[in-house]
Amino acid sequence: MSAYQKEPGPERLTGVVVPIGALRGNQSTGVGEFLDLIEFGTLCKKMGIRLIQILPVNDTGYESSPYSALTAFALHPLYLRIEAMPEAANYAAPIAELKNQFEKEVRFPYLQILRAKIKLLREMYGAAETRIGQKAKPGGPLAEWIAKNPWVKAYAVYRRLKEAHGEKSWKEWISYRDVSSEDIETLWNDERLKGEHLFWVWIQEALDAQFSKAVESLKAEGILLEGDLPILMNEDSCDVWAHPEYFYLDLSAGAPPDMYSPQGQNWGFPTYNWQTQEKDGFAWWQNRLKIAEKYYQAYRIDHVLGFFRIWTAQRTDTSSLLGRYVPYTPITEKDLKALGFDSGRIRWLSQPHIPTGEVWDSLKNSGLEGNPLNVEAERVFTFALDRIGGEELWMFKPGLRGEKDIEALGLHPGAAGYLLRAWTNRLFLEYEKGKFFPVWYCRNSRGWASLSEEERVNLEGLLKKRQQDSEKNWEKLGAKLLKVLTESSSMLPCAEDLGAVPECVPKTLGKLGILGLRVVRWFRAWDKPGQPYIPFEEYPELSVCTPSVHDSSSLREWWDHEADKQAFCDFIGEPSLPPIYNPGVAQKILKKMAESVSRFRVFPIQDLLHLSNRWYAPDPASERINVPGTVSAFNWTYRLPGTIEEIAQDEELLRMVQDLAAVQLAPKKKAPAKKKG
Repeated sequence: MSAYQKEPGPERLTGVVVPIGALRGNQSTGVGEFLDLIEFGTLCKKMGIRLIQILPVNDTGYESSPYSALTAFALHPLYLRIEAMPEAANYAAPIAELKNQFEKEVRFPYLQILRAKIKLLREMYGAAETRIGQKAKPGGPLAEWIAKNPWVKAYAVYRRLKEAHGEKSWKEWISYRDVSSEDIETLWNDERLKGEHLFWVWIQEALDAQFSKAVESLKAEGILLEGDLPILMNEDSCDVWAHPEYFYLDLSAGAPPDMYSPQGQNWGFPTYNWQTQEKDGFAWWQNRLKIAEKYYQAYRIDHVLGFFRIWTAQRTDTSSLLGRYVPYTPITEKDLKALGFDSGRIRWLSQPHIPTGEVWDSLKNSGLEGNPLNVEAERVFTFALDRIGGEELWMFKPGLRGEKDIEALGLHPGAAGYLLRAWTNRLFLEYEKGKFFPVWYCRNSRGWASLSEEERVNLEGLLKKRQQDSEKNWEKLGAKLLKVLTESSSMLPCAEDLGAVPECVPKTLGKLGILGLRVVRWFRAWDKPGQPYIPFEEYPELSVCTPSVHDSSSLREWWDHEADKQAFCDFIGEPSLPPIYNPGVAQKILKKMAESVSRFRVFPIQDLLHLSNRWYAPDPASERINVPGTVSAFNWTYRLPGTIEEIAQDEELLRMVQDLAAVQLAPKKKAPAKKKG
């Protein structure tokens, strides 16, 4: 077994993270393409880089985020080099026009390039459709490719239907919202639709051929390619449409609140129905890994915590403040009554109670006075709330199911904002009859403030017990699911295990030989005074050490605007470093990181380029890949600041990266000698 694979080996690799779309090759068309990996691999070999990690490359349609895929299997048409296709011989002029139009863009215009490519591919396919159709007949090369890639049938049918419905989500289609495998096969075999279906197959076969060619080139250079498998699927995807039984469509996955996202994250992706998937031996996951293994020798498991437990919100909410972990050992009505809470107290703790005066205050604080104030207050009390008996206390109307319903009432912004805050002001979420989950900010709730000290102590004990019960279940589930993955493929698994990580996660990853992720700026002893950084010699061998990730600022931007510079200088043993990032600062910091015990030391391409003054953008924020919590044309469209060929001519940069790749393990600190006598 290779040192790259599951068994720990002596070889430590230095790698680079780069999105495919960021590459600027000699022949690319305004965006990086799979075949650019060949040229990039040659550059990496010169620099001593032995690993290339890429972001997900599945088809995401007209959504630029690579983590919002339309399919777990099909590749993205954006990364196809049209010029290299056999049918491109008579299309030199329009291909050159595409290059002229997009190649000089600082960031690639995702939608424009994709639409232009699809339009040209349509034209090319139309001219060659008869010949392509012949290849798809029994015994033809395209027919053989389809037989080896049966997933492409559902994908092609889905893509045709999605296009026919104006690219709307399948949940908004006029027809074929609910389909069986037989329905999909019938549509696939409809001769009237064959041409449309083969268009998408033709593109996928070409993408597979080009990606495979690039992969073979990297292997020849001795470079490991690591892919990225997002754990979740877009609700609007071929997989959810064709296999809804594998998912819970009424739940939305996300992440609980933290210092960066105080409202939590609601991703809108459905969660998995593991019980149903287990019935066929997790065939969908096994097929997914089989396809990935065609290209990768290692893969990143995005949000590995989701295999243990996942944070979910109801589809009726926009935030995830009222989210909960699934699975979770619930607090039951019986548990609460055993602590002395009767039905009335349980209702008080699990449903928002709104004093009359707070509604009026929310409107007054918005600047309303006189009759406008009275009118808006009347609307709130009429449309949103029901009074509790004769008290100056109100509850939400039973018909309001979540934040989206409150927003849809069209109330004054002051009142709507207050009601949204009030909606989450509860100690418990009753997610099923008699089953409760403590909301994330439960100790800030009106219900918690009303508890006696004895009630709080008793309740804390119950919460701790249910957390412990749940962690046992999380460990069992995570071990079972990840074992399926590790036993289904020879690829080396690497896990993105950031966030609030239960103790069972690193233990399970270690047992299964899965590399965890250590982002230096966040790998700290957060529970100790001063929150010290973890020394590099104490990093786990089964880990990936990295200075930044695609959702964070670059190391340069972090240093300039976010870092506690003196604390970090003390950590790496430097008396001081310049306050503004430069190649000298980059060299000192990256070399220290390269001393990590971690199996892989992986650096985002931006962080490596900062070893040379030549590649600094005026604004470091412009070098980001993604800004979480925002939707814009900026996100996911990063491009290298020069062509691969131009970067390869930067001898100083090459030498600096070579030195970085040659860094050996940091010497272990000797324990202080014991005093005699």
